[in-house]
Amino acid sequence: MKARRSGRWAIILAGLSLYLATVSCNLLAGPQPVAQVVVPSLPAATFTTAPSNTPTATPLPTRTPTPSVTPAASPSATPVPTYVILRGKVLVRSNCRYGPGAPYLYKYGLVPGSNLEVIGRTDLGTWILVRAIGGNNPCWVKASLMDVKGDVMNVEPTYMPLPPSPYYGPPSGVSAQRQGNEVHISWNPINLRAGDDQAAASYVVEAWVCQAGQLVFTPVGAYYPSATVIDEPGCSQPSHARLLGAEKHGYTRAVEIPWPPATKAGTQTTPPSSEASRSRWLTGLSSRPRKRLNSSHWDIRTPPAVRDRRPG
Repeated sequence: MKARRSGRWAIILAGLSLYLATVSCNLLAGPQPVAQVVVPSLPAATFTTAPSNTPTATPLPTRTPTPSVTPAASPSATPVPTYVILRGKVLVRSNCRYGPGAPYLYKYGLVPGSNLEVIGRTDLGTWILVRAIGGNNPCWVKASLMDVKGDVMNVEPTYMPLPPSPYYGPPSGVSAQRQGNEVHISWNPINLRAGDDQAAASYVVEAWVCQAGQLVFTPVGAYYPSATVIDEPGCSQPSHARLLGAEKHGYTRAVEIPWPPATKAGTQTTPPSSEASRSRWLTGLSSRPRKRLNSSHWDIRTPPAVRDRRPG
C-alpha cells in the first residue's frame, strides 16, 4: 500500500520537475519574435449617392376660369286672362238659339224675369251663351235682351258646336267672287224633303271677316243658294268662311269657302266662268226681295215671315 503511494508521488514530482526545467530554458533563451500577419489594405469603398426617391412635384396646369354663363332673360309669360261667370235677368220674351245670331235654329224661349248664368260670349259680346243656374242646356241670346250684372267682356269667348243633321250632306259647288269689299258666295241648293224645312235660314255662312281693322265673326243666313258678305282690307289675319246647310234636325257638315283675299285698291273680280255659277252669282247681286214657294222661307235681305215674332 505504501509502496503504491510512494510510486505515485514519484511520478508527480518527476513531471513537475520536467515542467520547471522547460520553463527555465525558455526564459534563458530570451523573447521569441512574434510572427506578424500582414493584412492587405483594401481600397476604401466609394459610396455614390443614389438619386433621391423623393418625387419631383410636377407643376399643375393653370386652370383657366370658365366664363360664367349669364342666363338670357326669359320672355315674360303672357298673362292668362281670368274669366268669370255672370248672372243676368231676361228683359223681354226672347228666342234662345243654337248659335250666336238670328240665322241659327230656334232652341227654346226665355221668359221675362228669369235669372240665368252667362257662361260665354262672342268676340264683340253682342251675343251671350246662357243657361239656367246650375243647368246644362245652354243656348245663345242677344245680349241687349238681358240685364247682365257685370261686364260681359269678362266672360270667356266661346263657340259651341252645332247639332248635326243625320239626313243631309254638305252643300256642293261652293264658289266666291270679290267685288270691292263685297264677297259674293254661291252654291248648289239642297233639296229638303217635305217637313224638314223650318222658319230659320236654310243656309248659314259663318264668316271671319275684317271690319274696321279687326277680324270679326259674322254669321250670315240665306234662304237661297247665295249670300253676300262685307270684307274690308286692313287686317293682319286672313279672312275665311264656311258654309252649312240647315234643316229642322240640325246642320250639315261645314264646307270651307275658297275666300278671295281683299285688296287695298278694292279691284273688282270677274264673275265665275261657268254659266250656272254666273247665274247664281248674278242672282245673289239682285236686291229685289224674293219669296220661296214655301211660305216660311224668305230671302235673308228681306224681313223673314217667321212663325215666332219674338225678338232674338
